Amino acid sequence: MRCDEFYTGDLPARMQLGAWQSLYVNVFEASPLAAGSGEFLARNRAWNLGGLVLNHVSAPGLSVLRTKPLIRREPIDHWAITLSKQRVTHLSSENDSLAAPPGLPFVLSLGQVMENRRDADERIQLYLSRDTFYDIGSLLDASCMTELHMSGGRLLADYMHLLLRNLPGLDNDNALRLVDSTRAMIAACLAPSVGRVADARRVINVTLMERVRLVVRRHLRSSKLGSELICRDAGTSRSQLYRLLEGEGGVGRYIQKLRLSEAFSLLCQGPQSLTIAAIAEAMCFADSSSFARAFRREFGVSPSDVRAAAQTGLSPIPVAADDIDMKTFASCLRGQ
Repeated sequence: MRCDEFYTGDLPARMQLGAWQSLYVNVFEASPLAAGSGEFLARNRAWNLGGLVLNHVSAPGLSVLRTKPLIRREPIDHWAITLSKQRVTHLSSENDSLAAPPGLPFVLSLGQVMENRRDADERIQLYLSRDTFYDIGSLLDASCMTELHMSGGRLLADYMHLLLRNLPGLDNDNALRLVDSTRAMIAACLAPSVGRVADARRVINVTLMERVRLVVRRHLRSSKLGSELICRDAGTSRSQLYRLLEGEGGVGRYIQKLRLSEAFSLLCQGPQSLTIAAIAEAMCFADSSSFARAFRREFGVSPSDVRAAAQTGLSPIPVAADDIDMKTFASCLRGQ
């Protein structure tokens, strides 16, 4: 999928701020919070799906205005859903104000006068055209300048991270299916109902699966890793977790698969890596023998074979993928 990227670091320092302001000319008036600092290093990556634009922005602190003259000059009235990584975003419009916390998305309309102040941070943004998302327009308008419900906001945040992670590798046909999937997900997160959740079930499951994967990856070396820990950190119920991992052979099998994948990577690190016994212990296997048996069942070779091949610059087999398969995300978009 094509990405349009703009990076001010490719320009002389004296031109960087002006170039960034020109990028948003007629849409926003952008001013740095730290005046006279010289360079202005910022990056914008955008994927345009026709009626839906995914933006990934990294920039210094800014004050951003959408004024009445700008609205008259450029009457774009898209909705913007923004997710900040670390910093609170301070928003104000003619009638409302909001301090949006990091990690939870917030909704704005470019058709309204507003001010947006934020310190240096990364942001993921979805720009939604009114023509394309007209059927959920009332939900989006009602959510503007308000705090999203915690569970729905967190799910939408996870979905936005998932989009950013998967979209660059999708082909154009599958990427264009994101519009329908995104519409269903936004509706289910902003105003959950039985029907809306059912419509978004496939993409919700993929998003929850990614949340589970990250929890398991974070605790791979902990002997306490199991259903209880995953449910607590991923914010899911035990029954939901079991349904999610049923196709992976269950919770225990999924954990073992990711541990073996990590062990494979460790074995390929060359002479400075851990011993096979130390790797087995780190990955919470009872002993080296049980680790070797599980490793051979997974990869068809022994840990010592992988270690020997790595030391000679070879790789006997590829590492088992512990990420969500791109085909899984694509099949979700196709409704399969």
